[in-house]
Amino acid sequence: MCGIAGFLAPSLDPGAAPGIVTSMLSLIRHRGPDEAGYYLDDGFAMGTVRLAIVDLDTGSQPMSDPTGRHWISFNGELYNHVELREELRALGRPFRTHCDTEVVLQAWLQWGPQCLTRFNGAFAFAIRDADTGGLVLARDRYGKRPLFYAEHDGGLLFASEMKAFRAFPGFRFTLDPRELASVFAVWTPLPDRTPFAGIRQLPMGGVLTVRDGRRTLSTYEELAVDAPPFEGAEEDAAAYVRETLRASVEMRLRSDVEVGVYLSGGLDSSIVTKLATDLSHSEVRTFSVAFENAEFDESESQRVVASHLGTRHSSVTVSAADIAEHFPAAVHHAEVPSFRTAFVPMYLLSRHVRDAGIKTILSGEGADEAFLGYSLFRETMLRAAWHELSAEDRKAGLARLHPELAHFGPAHQKHMAGLFQQFSQERLPGLFSHELRYQNGRFAARLLKDRNVDPFADALDMVRTAPGYAGLSAVQKAQWLEYKTLLAGYLLSTQGERMGLAHGVENRCPFLDPAVVRAAASVNLRFDDGSEEKAILKKAFRGELPASSLARRKQPYRAPGSAVFKDRRPDYLELVLSDAELGKLDWADPVFARKLVAKIMTTPAEEISTKEDQAFVYLLSTALLDQQFVRDTAGPHASPEADLKIRTVVDKRRALPRAVAGGMR
Repeated sequence: MCGIAGFLAPSLDPGAAPGIVTSMLSLIRHRGPDEAGYYLDDGFAMGTVRLAIVDLDTGSQPMSDPTGRHWISFNGELYNHVELREELRALGRPFRTHCDTEVVLQAWLQWGPQCLTRFNGAFAFAIRDADTGGLVLARDRYGKRPLFYAEHDGGLLFASEMKAFRAFPGFRFTLDPRELASVFAVWTPLPDRTPFAGIRQLPMGGVLTVRDGRRTLSTYEELAVDAPPFEGAEEDAAAYVRETLRASVEMRLRSDVEVGVYLSGGLDSSIVTKLATDLSHSEVRTFSVAFENAEFDESESQRVVASHLGTRHSSVTVSAADIAEHFPAAVHHAEVPSFRTAFVPMYLLSRHVRDAGIKTILSGEGADEAFLGYSLFRETMLRAAWHELSAEDRKAGLARLHPELAHFGPAHQKHMAGLFQQFSQERLPGLFSHELRYQNGRFAARLLKDRNVDPFADALDMVRTAPGYAGLSAVQKAQWLEYKTLLAGYLLSTQGERMGLAHGVENRCPFLDPAVVRAAASVNLRFDDGSEEKAILKKAFRGELPASSLARRKQPYRAPGSAVFKDRRPDYLELVLSDAELGKLDWADPVFARKLVAKIMTTPAEEISTKEDQAFVYLLSTALLDQQFVRDTAGPHASPEADLKIRTVVDKRRALPRAVAGGMR
């Protein structure tokens, strides 16, 4: 796991390149605190800050092939590097290290872009051809690792985090109202977007090729949520899923450092923990978040699972004051507006894990998307069948959806039935499954000054043009949207990767192994009628986990919302409390924002609706981004460049004697 950054800048003063790339790396050094290095060529630079996990001694980057022609900066892990290395060796490819980075480079040289479909991993990388001047950027199929790029002054900047662009002369951040409208509406940036004007992210499964001044963006693998139905019996399907997951966890335990597990107490992380304890030769360490507020705390479930599986368990207890204190730093690492505060406890958890000496962690992310765990999927089934159901069946269906939420209880059932009736017909073409959720986003979009922007225009265009999307069932469309938006844009990034790497902790997701995703797609709709969530997963691990874990309904991971800011009144709250500060937000409607803030500040928390709570968190987090990036007046900044542990320096412009693969200390 690492961070990468670089640029193509034909008009740049060559003498400035080393200082600029070093400054870019210093801004993302939290991603790779172990060592750093960079490569320079005519009008080009790229570098890496490294979190050493595989091949600690000889895996320094940037790395070249034996000829010195091709160079790579790699962020992430290639879990099947052992198998690919043997295949490439049989084809005559030479290896000088045991590092997965070298496997990626040699695979690219052997198979070209086709190698990407062979990769099982979480990655983003840049490969430079020193002879042709060509550059390739690529990202993994599920968007586990970030890669951003921006055109600037006739060139191209790229980095694992956008904040690295601050170091490039003349680059300025500007929040884009159209992109903000889309983020507020669908809860995350769309796969190739960011909230900033002129900055894009490489989409999941994307490749950007730059050569002779031309840029070509392509997709090497489209997201597939359908598969031929599993042909065996339910018992066979459960065994198939279990074995596929076991192989996935085994592959993700490959590491030259200790691997821990995030244990939430729910089914998914419990399964990962169970498999890790089966496959590990030493005691497994598990980590979790606990809350002072009992409404959000799941520590008892975590304790039960840890005790049952015999792990060495540790947790960090988070208070509302902790969330308020660390919110600006977490937003700075996330780099996107957020609709909830739940990413802040994950920021604190990763710090706790780092302090415990762990660099690599397994998590259960992706299980709900793959195995239809969210109530959203059952809700979609219910709404799609609404007109064919009797009044009693509708009532029973509503009761099963959200037993943990008061507004789905008996007292509110008439209202909820009316709402489902209202949304039983599609209004936004292709977005049927998410239309109820998106009403909260429509409200948040009113924060923007420009009301002429359709907040759903880009999402509608995305599903309209997506290959094969129109032919999916309603539930499969819901699944596709979850993969493309909330999973990649929030759960894997804001709440996952970005909070982990803020403290140099890499997360690995066994449920997002391509084989596991295919297995889930083949069994889901055959053995899951919506009556029992994740029935196949529960069957696969029955008798191996505590009975309470298997019987427990999914509890969404939640954290306190706007109340933490109202009650604690941190200094930065002035960004939205002060009329003068609101006036500095040229994208915001000050009248609507002022009314929203006033209601949040003067109304009891239990009387604040979900949409109002989300809109307030959006407003505050976006105001912080405006301050930190656009006005650049506050927030955490880079450590001194002298703190970088520069190990590799390669300058092709002068053919320095130390310009050798692997670098020098």
